Parts: sequence; C-alpha cells; structure tokens
Amino acid sequence: MEPLLLADDDATAALGRRLAAALKPGDLILLHGDLGAGKTALSRTIVRTLMGDDRLDVPSPSFALVQPYDGNGHSVLHTDLYRIRDPREVDELGLFDRPETIVLCEWPERGGEAFTHRATGEVSLSIPPSGAGRLAEVTFADGRQF
Repeated sequence: MEPLLLADDDATAALGRRLAAALKPGDLILLHGDLGAGKTALSRTIVRTLMGDDRLDVPSPSFALVQPYDGNGHSVLHTDLYRIRDPREVDELGLFDRPETIVLCEWPERGGEAFTHRATGEVSLSIPPSGAGRLAEVTFADGRQF
C-alpha cells in the first residue's frame, strides 16, 4: 500500500476512525514511529471511536505503561513500551490475558520478537521531509482493508 499523506490532525483522526472500524476482538496493532510522529494521537482517536465517546480522556500510556478501556462492547489496552528495558518485562503487563482485547502498542520494538509474531496489524507513522503533516503506512497480516 502506498503511504497515506495525513495533512493535519483532522486527517490523522479520520485515519484513526477508519482503523477503529476495521479492528476485531483480539487484534494487536503495532504503532511505529519516532517521537512526535503521531502514534498517541492516532491511538487516542481509535480508543475514543471504539468506546463511542469523542470526549473520553485518553492519556499517553508512557508512564503508566498500559491504559485499559472497556465499554461500548469493546475491551482495549493502549500500551507504550518506550520505558521497557527488557522484552521479558512485557509478560508482566498482562497484555494478552484476555484474548478478546484489542491491544494498541506504541514502541513495539522494545517488546522483542514474540510481540511482532502476534501482530495482526501495523501502522508506521513518519514526518515527511517537508515537515508538513505525517505519512502513514498501514498493513494487516490478513490483508484486511480499512
């Protein structure tokens, strides 16, 4: 798939809503990108859409490591592994304790290989050379379209 140019925050939110509509129980979505690339902003829209609440407080999970959400028929864990020092620490987070939970994972490369093998989808975000907007690449392991 060609990278999508997300011109502004509204375009990023629109992508988040489209992704939320494509997610299934048990999905593990890996969110790649440098600091400031928009991983948390995209996750925030996905969570709000799944929970059916555009005003829901969805803080960055950088310090808590995991933020859980249950509602509107969905269970979601939003995690940020930036502060993980050893991939074995991921086991303690309980990310896969409930098979129906959708997991959105920022900085998945810190979780090791086992994390990558469980992924059902990946989103890579980057800032284009012009510095305007974001580029997004989305893939699902099952070829799912969004």
